[in-house]
Amino acid sequence: MLFNTLNFAFFLPVILLLYWFATNRNLKVQNILLLISSYFFYACWDYRFLFLLVFSTALDFFSGVKIYQSQTKNQKRFWLWLSISINLGFLSVFKYYDFFAESFSNLLSAIGIQTNFWTLRLILPVGISFYTFHGLSYIIDVYKNRIKSENNIVDYAVFVSFFPLLVAGPIERATHLLPQIKTQRVFNNSNFIDGLKQILWGLFKKVVIADNCAVFVNMIFDNSSEYSGSTLVLGAVLFAFQIYGDFSGYSDIAQGVARLFGIDLLRNFAFPYFSRDIAEFWRRWHISLSSWFKDYVYIPLGGSKGSKWQQIRNVFIIFLLSGFWHGANYTFIFWGLLHAIYFLPLLLFNRNRNNIETVASNRILPNLREFFQMIYTFGFTTFAWIFFRANNINQAFSYVAVVFSKSLFSVPQIVPKLTLLSLLIFIVIEWNGRRNQYAISDLLVKNSIVLRWSFYYMLVFCILYFSNNHQQFIYFQF
Repeated sequence: MLFNTLNFAFFLPVILLLYWFATNRNLKVQNILLLISSYFFYACWDYRFLFLLVFSTALDFFSGVKIYQSQTKNQKRFWLWLSISINLGFLSVFKYYDFFAESFSNLLSAIGIQTNFWTLRLILPVGISFYTFHGLSYIIDVYKNRIKSENNIVDYAVFVSFFPLLVAGPIERATHLLPQIKTQRVFNNSNFIDGLKQILWGLFKKVVIADNCAVFVNMIFDNSSEYSGSTLVLGAVLFAFQIYGDFSGYSDIAQGVARLFGIDLLRNFAFPYFSRDIAEFWRRWHISLSSWFKDYVYIPLGGSKGSKWQQIRNVFIIFLLSGFWHGANYTFIFWGLLHAIYFLPLLLFNRNRNNIETVASNRILPNLREFFQMIYTFGFTTFAWIFFRANNINQAFSYVAVVFSKSLFSVPQIVPKLTLLSLLIFIVIEWNGRRNQYAISDLLVKNSIVLRWSFYYMLVFCILYFSNNHQQFIYFQF
């Protein structure tokens, strides 16, 4: 069930009405309703994988209880690694087995050994990378005594499978979401309206920006050998906005929907394309995944402590894991490697914490230095997106070769004027709202109600006008 479909437009109001009125504000009944609706939401994708979600939830719930009750370190460690092994085992079989089998077969063939490894060709269960990381963070936090184990399986199951975040995040933490699930929620009118506004902006990002860009991105990337270098640059730039509009749009809708139920989710994006260096970009892009790897991999490895060589090692491990998390393809690994290389000078010269505050936070426009910092950071990021979007590593390098050919200086063969105009308006609105949780949070609140509602109706009109370019959310494949 997609957020940008009529099915969801019917599903959400029904659940909201039941949640706030039919449950008589009973917390236990509300949580049961959330769990049932979340499982129904997931089953609409493919009911066959619902068992996997339920099994993973039960495994982590009982492992958490056992870890908390264990009297010795060895017992705790046994239950921790049992849960981690099974969870990562399922993730590896569904997501990575064929990649490793084919890669190993190709390696042996290269040295003259012919093999015939079986490949499974399994369908990837939607959201498996996200709900697996939900469970792993909970188990590790219990093991590290950061939280107590949860004794109510319904509450824990809602934490793992809450439908707004189930299939594409944000990746939640038990320390943040579980207390909200266990606490009585009170209807708040201003919070409800704010949630609706964030949903509206998320839909605009997805339908008007991402799906509109996708039409031209698919055309250019799928036929890259037929276009000039300038056209391929345009395709890469459009993909940069497609993936941002698509994924941050999903996150905005997820956060907005959760607010309708009185629940706050972790922020996942903070205007990353206004970053002045790669370190700032990663503090603002897919924040829940970046912070997950920082807390559960980077810091346990030693983080920024130790020698420079250890710090460099840790950075490369994190970025390569981030790439591999996105999928079993050398394109994602190379994408992660590129970002590690981008990050390296900042680490070596201790400049990775230079840009913490929002750019031009007290000014309307950036200064010249900030402007060029944003341009080259966006340029490096967009170059890396070529590898992320390419079907395979060979196509990516062929794409790059044409970009750096003489045809780079020709006029692009495709000029989507309406799309470019939409992007310009979008950038202006995002820049204006860069200090807020989302771009239109405070937009026009001090102006007349007529002007404000005219703007909202304009967004609705644009969403309806561009709704024929229907595309699946990109991160559902991860």
